[in-house]
Amino acid sequence: MIQITLPDGSIKEFQKGSTPLDVAKSISEGFARNIISAEFNSKTVEISTPLNENGNLILYTFEDAQGKKAFWHSSAHLMAQAITSFYPNVKLTIGPAIDNGYYYDLDLGEDVISDKDFPAIEQKMLEMARGKHEFKLREVSKKDALNFYKSQNNQYKVELIENLNDGEITFCDHSDFTDLCRGGHIPNTGLIKAVKIMSVAGAYWRGDEKNNQLTRLYGISFPKQKMLTEYLELLEEAKKRDHRKLGKELELFTFSAKVGQGLPLWLPKGAVLRDRLEQFLKKAQKKAGYEMVITPHIGQKELYVTSGHYAKYGADSFQPIHTPKEGEEFFLKPMNCPHHCEIYNDKPYSYKELPKRFAEFGTVYRYEQSGELHGLTRVRGFTQDDAHIFCTPDQLDSEFKAVIDLVLYVFRSLSFENFTAQVSLRDKENRDKYIGSDENWEKAENAIINAATEKGLDFKIEYGEAAFYGPKLDFMVKDALGRSWQLGTIQVDYNLPERFDLTYKGADNQLHRPVMIHRAPFGSMERFIAVLLEHTGGKFPLWLTPEQVIILPISEKYQIYAEKVLNLLENADIRALIDKRNEKTGRKIRDAEMNKIPFMLIVGEQEENDATVSVRKQGDGDMGSSTINEFISLINKEVNSTLEQF
Repeated sequence: MIQITLPDGSIKEFQKGSTPLDVAKSISEGFARNIISAEFNSKTVEISTPLNENGNLILYTFEDAQGKKAFWHSSAHLMAQAITSFYPNVKLTIGPAIDNGYYYDLDLGEDVISDKDFPAIEQKMLEMARGKHEFKLREVSKKDALNFYKSQNNQYKVELIENLNDGEITFCDHSDFTDLCRGGHIPNTGLIKAVKIMSVAGAYWRGDEKNNQLTRLYGISFPKQKMLTEYLELLEEAKKRDHRKLGKELELFTFSAKVGQGLPLWLPKGAVLRDRLEQFLKKAQKKAGYEMVITPHIGQKELYVTSGHYAKYGADSFQPIHTPKEGEEFFLKPMNCPHHCEIYNDKPYSYKELPKRFAEFGTVYRYEQSGELHGLTRVRGFTQDDAHIFCTPDQLDSEFKAVIDLVLYVFRSLSFENFTAQVSLRDKENRDKYIGSDENWEKAENAIINAATEKGLDFKIEYGEAAFYGPKLDFMVKDALGRSWQLGTIQVDYNLPERFDLTYKGADNQLHRPVMIHRAPFGSMERFIAVLLEHTGGKFPLWLTPEQVIILPISEKYQIYAEKVLNLLENADIRALIDKRNEKTGRKIRDAEMNKIPFMLIVGEQEENDATVSVRKQGDGDMGSSTINEFISLINKEVNSTLEQF
């Protein structure tokens, strides 16, 4: 008999050789029908894999991320099989699952796949899927694996196998199709009920432009047609909300080839939006005891060698800046933390003066590959709402919880109500990519877990996701379309204080090492605004939107009255403008609606005579006549209802 431990901690006994499916059936037949993948002792296995030792078992359905991964990886095999029926001479390379679906990289030789070929491939996949062919994994010797793919003249699979060892090579078979694969499949092809080829693109073998260019075919699949229909509808809505599209329409930001890829230019309205977000957080930070600092955009190489950032980001950073002085090198800063450590080092501190909380909206630079750049979500220059707290070990718990409170305040104020937290810890096996002692890491990891638990956060633990200098608490926010984004991070760091020899004098009159907390509720301003744009569809909360009101005079005769209204609104700290164009009022209203300006005030003869305005709300239409003071009260009431005080 073997003992199987389930995620809830319960332990069940089974005959040696039982499968994950047997375990699922012991829970319930209904549950077992939905199980498509499993993980045993941290290794992905098939649900038909015999279990021959004690261990921890996790069972996955399509609703789980790992279940989707197995489903989509299996679908990639099915797509490859369908393609070979149309293109017998194709050379298959790799076909992994990705966040939404899967792709397969293909060497088609002289053949070409275009979107007009997609329906035939989809139909063939569904036809093959209905055969309910089992996915069977089998071990193959390195010699036999090499001979198999050499006989097919497939140099790509040969190259992959040459980097593997005997005993770790497996093939996956289904129907009459065989592929090199490490495992992680659904039971059979019959579970795949709906497929869609999404796009075709070029890709270099192994991402190296020196290698052959391949054809990359992207697809997605589901166990129900209804799920595919809903997904495609969601994609259409996502296109409407794409921050690149909205950013252009709302005149928030742009990019210039002459300035450089990945370096956004903020237009006047976008600058106002950013400033509103900055002032919002600065106000809350001031109440929380933060002090603003400013640091330069560059630093000497030695600064980042000391911090460890040079070793971590050196290859991905912009090349060194050489000065006229021989041997002197500067770098565009990849992080703000080393600069803040040096600010702390400017003077000696007593324990009575801690914690010190230094905050900065600091711009940093990393040379992302051009293929990785994407609007504002992946750029080469971005501004972090960075802060670093230097505290005593005894203060760590309360300071960490206070930062959690600040992050949650930011989320509430911007209607990010659906979120979970992730505690990111070191990799259990590979410790080489982290700096610092095991003792300090254990203290830091325990501090985060305890704080998240006591704050009642819904969190999960992910190993291998920590920063190189310390563990972190990341907030995973779901937007209006149900997509998950990582926004906001808090990190505990015992290592940089050691590297920079940071100290404070304790009550015992001896020097001690402070603990450092890194935090950024927004993360990066660029990425945060991109996510906010797509979450709101460009309809920002009234307190944040760059232009709250537009005044629409029905003719030039009422420009003077419109100016008077504008003056009264501005005196009440309401952001407004006048549409002075010689256009019909209907056109002005349509344009204001398209620009997502929350309120329109139409003024003409009657409004001037009565000292009133005719109010329209974006998306809701006519709200009737109002005095200017009544309208100001309306604006203030709506702002106060969505922006609580910290």
